[in-house]
Amino acid sequence: MTQQSNATTPEQALAQTNRRQQKVGRVVSNKTDKTIIVAVESLKKHRIYKRTYKQTKRFYAHDENNTCQMGDLVRIEESRPLSKLKRWKLVEILKLGSGIVPVEQVVASVDPNLNSNTSAE
Repeated sequence: MTQQSNATTPEQALAQTNRRQQKVGRVVSNKTDKTIIVAVESLKKHRIYKRTYKQTKRFYAHDENNTCQMGDLVRIEESRPLSKLKRWKLVEILKLGSGIVPVEQVVASVDPNLNSNTSAE
């Protein structure tokens, strides 16, 4: 009788344990607590006209430490359902965004009444 070896290489072990899908996208919103919205762009080809077009999908992902900012390039991974819409979690931040904050947010954080006064005039 011969014994069969069940030894696997580290590469095979990694491939077997990590079957979760990963996507790379840009953070478009981080307004909610511990949640980011990631827009993932993909190129698709029309099945009849053969024209290539861009499709954008938005995924809600869990950001445990609230580290992401708008514009960051991130990698997300599938996970168990965390809430009604969250099925993904943040793996890593690939590239930090420019850090540019829209003027409306800056004005609202400095003086919330300033916007209401200018629109009333």
